[in-house]
This record gives sequence, structure tokens and C-alpha cells, in this order.
Amino acid sequence: MTPPAVLPHVDAVQAALEDGGLTVYLGGVPAAAGWTPPDKYVVLYPEPGQAVRESLADLRTDFTTVFQITCVGGSMERALWAADTARAALSAPLAVEGRATWRPEDLGGPPVQRDDDTNPPSWFVPVQYRLMSIPA
Repeated sequence: MTPPAVLPHVDAVQAALEDGGLTVYLGGVPAAAGWTPPDKYVVLYPEPGQAVRESLADLRTDFTTVFQITCVGGSMERALWAADTARAALSAPLAVEGRATWRPEDLGGPPVQRDDDTNPPSWFVPVQYRLMSIPA
């Protein structure tokens, strides 16, 4: 049996967020000249995850990963709207082909912060989630 892969899990998170009405960027925002960010969006930062033992037989078929969703807005309220919308989008188990997933676990994050390095300034709040799955 092949070990679980992280990319199908990342795709499932991104799809759930987009289905929830969010604009999602993976790993950062576009760096194209003249690009103007939307008024509210999220940036998904996945980690590679970890295949873990399902039993003493050392079969590494269970999977756990943590990902961060940085919620960004043109105001504090818009950043918090993105956080609330992401939380609602991730309130049910995700669809990962061949896997059964737990509902993503909200691990929280720090308070909303203002970013004066953007023009105009923006507000952001990173929120982390844990996702676990087993073979279906």
C-alpha cells in the first residue's frame, strides 16, 4: 500500500474554501506587476504532513497535517469575515479520494494585525488547522 500524499489533502482544503466563496491563493499572492488584490482573500500555506502508523505492524497509512490559512482584508472586519467564512467552509469532513477524513480541527491563531507594508494597508489573521485521514 502506498503512503498517503499531501497534495490531494491540499486540493481538498482549497476546494472547500473556494466552494465557501473565498478567493484562495496557494503559498502567496501573485507577484505580477499591476496586480491588485481582491478586497478579501485567503492564502493557504500547507506543510508536507506526516504518514503515521496505523498499528504495531508499522503500516504508515494514516495521515496528519497542519495548514495555515492567512485571512486578508482591506479592513479588520473584512479579514475577520474571511476567517469566519473559512471556518464555516471547513466545518465538515473534506473529500479526499480514497481517504476518510476527520473534520479539520481549528487550532486558532493570533489577533488580527495591520500590514503597513502594503499599499493601501491591509489587515491579516493567520489561522491554523489540523487535518487527519485514514484509508477509506
